[in-house]
Amino acid sequence: MFNIKGISQKLMALKRSSVEAIGGDNSPENQVVSASWETPEPISGSGQIPELATIKSSKGESATTLVGNAEPRALDEMVQPLSRDETSPPALTNVANNTSEAIATEVSLPAEELTTEKPGESAGATESSFSFNQATNETISNPSSGEDNQNPGALVVAASSESWARGEDGLQGTGDGDLNLAEEAESGATLTSEAQQPTVRVEQVMIFAFSLMLQDGSPKLASLLLDNYQAKKPQGKPLYRRRYFWVGLGGVAIAAGVGSIGVAWWQLEKSLPDTAEIFTFVRDGSLTISASDGTILQQIGPATREKVKINQIPQGLIEAFIASEDSRFYDHHGIDYQGIIRATVSNILAREVVQGASTITQQLARVVFLTQERNLGRKIREAMLAMKLERELTKEQLLEQYLNHVYLGSGAYGVADAAWVYFSKSVQDLTLAEMASIAGLPPAPSDYSPLVNPNVARERRNLVLKRMVEVGYITSEEAAAAAAEPLAVKPSQPKRLVVEAPYFTSYILKELPKYVSADELEVGGLTVETTINRQWQKMAEEAVKEVVDLDGPMQGFNQGALVAIDPRNGQIKAMVGGRDYTESEFNRVTQAQRQPGSTFKGFVYATAIAAGFSPYDSYEDANFIVDGYKPRNYSGKYRGWMSLRDALASSINVVAVKTLIDVGFEPVIKLAYSMGIKSELKPTYSLALGGSEVNLLELTSAYGTIAARGKQVPAHGIVRVTNRRGKIIYQAQFQPKTALDPDSASIMDWMLEGVVNYGTGGAAQLWDRPVAGKTGTSDEAKDLWFIGYIPQLVAGVWLGNDESYPTWGSSSTAAYAWRLFMEKAVKGMAVEKFPELPELDDRKGTIKAQPVTPGYTVYGDTTPDKPEDAEKAYDGTGDSTGDSTGYY
Repeated sequence: MFNIKGISQKLMALKRSSVEAIGGDNSPENQVVSASWETPEPISGSGQIPELATIKSSKGESATTLVGNAEPRALDEMVQPLSRDETSPPALTNVANNTSEAIATEVSLPAEELTTEKPGESAGATESSFSFNQATNETISNPSSGEDNQNPGALVVAASSESWARGEDGLQGTGDGDLNLAEEAESGATLTSEAQQPTVRVEQVMIFAFSLMLQDGSPKLASLLLDNYQAKKPQGKPLYRRRYFWVGLGGVAIAAGVGSIGVAWWQLEKSLPDTAEIFTFVRDGSLTISASDGTILQQIGPATREKVKINQIPQGLIEAFIASEDSRFYDHHGIDYQGIIRATVSNILAREVVQGASTITQQLARVVFLTQERNLGRKIREAMLAMKLERELTKEQLLEQYLNHVYLGSGAYGVADAAWVYFSKSVQDLTLAEMASIAGLPPAPSDYSPLVNPNVARERRNLVLKRMVEVGYITSEEAAAAAAEPLAVKPSQPKRLVVEAPYFTSYILKELPKYVSADELEVGGLTVETTINRQWQKMAEEAVKEVVDLDGPMQGFNQGALVAIDPRNGQIKAMVGGRDYTESEFNRVTQAQRQPGSTFKGFVYATAIAAGFSPYDSYEDANFIVDGYKPRNYSGKYRGWMSLRDALASSINVVAVKTLIDVGFEPVIKLAYSMGIKSELKPTYSLALGGSEVNLLELTSAYGTIAARGKQVPAHGIVRVTNRRGKIIYQAQFQPKTALDPDSASIMDWMLEGVVNYGTGGAAQLWDRPVAGKTGTSDEAKDLWFIGYIPQLVAGVWLGNDESYPTWGSSSTAAYAWRLFMEKAVKGMAVEKFPELPELDDRKGTIKAQPVTPGYTVYGDTTPDKPEDAEKAYDGTGDSTGDSTGYY
């Protein structure tokens, strides 16, 4: 592989210098010589080609200028390409006088750096060279071999790098007449010789050197040398001093700049958001909670309270905004260039910013997609977004979104909110003067607010009326009449500051962090779609209020709570956490932990049925003590032997405790958890009678598992959460799990239906459909409960006092409140019956009972308790001093 690096460096050094001959002349005969050769014997190199070392003239005293002062145009003629099949060498011609001269050339290369391609030959140890005589077509003897070389016209080029040594002034040749190149000289170098020396131009030296190198016989080397020459061929004046260089450089720079701008524009265009997001836009920092029908229950932060369709907005109000904000709205495509010029001139004349140039489309893009910061990047994106919006949306769509989202001061977002906040009117009832007042607000909502600066607001209103006349929307007479009207403001608070279903929405706000990241909550702009049924919610609120207001004073309670759940999917359909949210925000559905009384018996009997017990299995209702714990019936009386179904219907405490002992604590607790109970349950005998505290939501959800034929779906109120761009960031995907086998659930339906039909829950009966449920009363009637259901809906009611004061009411009042709600909620709902009772004979259990082994038991007769014993309070601990009273 040939190495041209040294040659290239030497030629570049020559190019940077000028070579001057000492004592040379510039006669016509000493002009440029153009020569070409045909190689007699191909010689190829192996290793590195030595650098150009010396140039000698053998012409003697009448030395001819080998390469003289010809113009650069003749340089290309100095090297003539040869074909390999030429049989005779070309003529060597003096370009100046067109005369032939006998000049020979000799190339000397170190033998150790050459190899001969002839078969059987190898490189010798001596310097190899050859020469060719143009005049005689004879090869001149090899100078390095000692043969005589007397041809006076011979030119010898020695290529031996060994003839050079570094001296103080640069590279010094060691032979007679060697070339001396001073590396440090900026102005050039000198060619010294004993003979008369001509003036030599660097360009000719380069060309001549290339020509000589062609004699090597290697086409590849010749090609590389010629390519190198073409790359470095001098062009006369320095490149930076040529006109076309700077013209070309400028063109390249312009093209590069245009290309860069085009690429940047394309990338920016790709990064723009989807315009469809405008239809789901919600401001950052806001939170919207909606009901199952999409109605907004609560909005927090800077949100549009009331949105209107474009066909619901008066044409006069639309025209007022267009005249005031963007008179050429229907003519431009997002950017109004005429408006920009007009605003610029006006601002220059006024020496302050008195007029803006943003179109309605630009304002909409800024509100929905950008921030209010002032910088060039934001303005560019705003302009691009405006043009994209104009391409993809109609003018009517743009106007509708703008008029619903533009901020108009005093907490009003959009024209409908502004109509209510400033004039307590719907947008359809506004007068022309009121429309102009609202349309003048966008540039400075606080400064132009009729509630803050009435005089300024009046001036602004009149200016809008004037603009409407100029644009041609109204006549001068109409404007004058409207301007004569006083500012008849009638302020109101923004709508929906009074929250619908406040107990439910407060529950949603507490649940939201379970499903949405803290970062999303901090940014805001969220819309929470919930499960609540607004109609049922109002019915529930009315039922609770009626019972608390009418029955509470007579029975000693002042609070109530109700929750309704769809048992098939766990969705909360109504939630009332108290009588009045403004008086107390404490949510008694989710936050109040209370003893459920006999409502917990449903889990004891469900466990027994699932363990293979029959609803007809009987226990004796009589005096009974187990490990010091004596369960008592509310009435203080005992009825003897009773079936499980009858004992449940009549809420007999003794039978429930005996059933718990035979089934076991662990199976009951495990089943209660799987059905939806989340609070801690203690393994005590009082567990059967509701000794462990729970809340109304989990208790109602657990009964819903029975209604859903043993399938449990967690109670929840959130269906979906979307961010300000409309992207879904949470989607409820609760799947039902089997907690109780379907046959056991059907048997429990039948047993709990008996509670309503002929037991303690009679007040909950509905005339058109079957109802199942269970009553419950805690010690001293502190808590009154009823949990009931139909196949499509389960609801729970609690009545009592926050301070746990005893009441003198009964659980039948809670059953009555349940009926007040349900008889309205089921109107129009299809009647569904409970599943048929399965075959009871030879049933096998699906869970295993783990009976409790008491330390001791005392069985008594059915003698009624003494009145003083019946009044003993139950402390709920289940220890040897405890007993149960007041549960049914």
